[in-house]
Amino acid sequence: MAENDVYRKRVVYEVSGMDTVEIHRELVYGRASDGADLTLDVYLPPGLAAHERRPGVLFVHGGPVPEALWSRVNKLGVFLSYGELLAASGMVAVTFNHRFTGMPDIAVSQANIGTAIGFVRGKAPDFHLDPDRLAFWAFSGGGPFLAPMLRERPAYLRALLAYYAVLDLASLRGKLDSLPVHDEAARDFSPAASFPAGTPYEGPPILIARGGRDSPFINGTIDLFVERALAANAPLDLMNHPAGQHGFDVLDDDDRSREIIVRTIEFLKAHL
Repeated sequence: MAENDVYRKRVVYEVSGMDTVEIHRELVYGRASDGADLTLDVYLPPGLAAHERRPGVLFVHGGPVPEALWSRVNKLGVFLSYGELLAASGMVAVTFNHRFTGMPDIAVSQANIGTAIGFVRGKAPDFHLDPDRLAFWAFSGGGPFLAPMLRERPAYLRALLAYYAVLDLASLRGKLDSLPVHDEAARDFSPAASFPAGTPYEGPPILIARGGRDSPFINGTIDLFVERALAANAPLDLMNHPAGQHGFDVLDDDDRSREIIVRTIEFLKAHL
């Protein structure tokens, strides 16, 4: 399968109404350091009355992504279809780019994410959004961006989710030449380190999904995160796809992938 075909693939589960959602595209929420636009798309349930407010889900893409792709990463099939799926399921969905092109720039990318959140919450009435009922859903290399959320636990954050995500950078130091992890990143962007020993967790519920055939180093970070979250008695839902690949929700068109997606939507509805 060609690389571009993978980029176009959509999630393997659909619901009725996905083709009728309202979409606000290419909204500029900030500027990158070189002046390039940082953009987001907002997906709304169809037919909302003027006064209606719905909870929202922000999708955090992974990386590092190639420089040539970063500006359109929120236009990948996976995010286009998740935006439609969540909106058709009654929620506001937000997809955006945050220019995560390399580990040295991870703090800059985190700042972009903060700007996107502020933009969306600040314009909540325009998007029929309840700004105090948000979920944060990270994918793959976007997992490290859960760490600031786990530390800060803002009042508006009602749920955290991660699909096949890197959930600890500290344990990867020196193991991957393609992913050099510097001291600051290991300290600030390791979600598994967000559960201090002996301290009960008092934050939003967490959902983790993993693929059994994913890279051992990714699953190793997930397993460490789960171990520490359980030790802190965190409200955690873990879903494993035994035969799932990295990106099982678009690559493995089978019953288990669909079951995980359905249960994820139910999780969001329950906690938002």
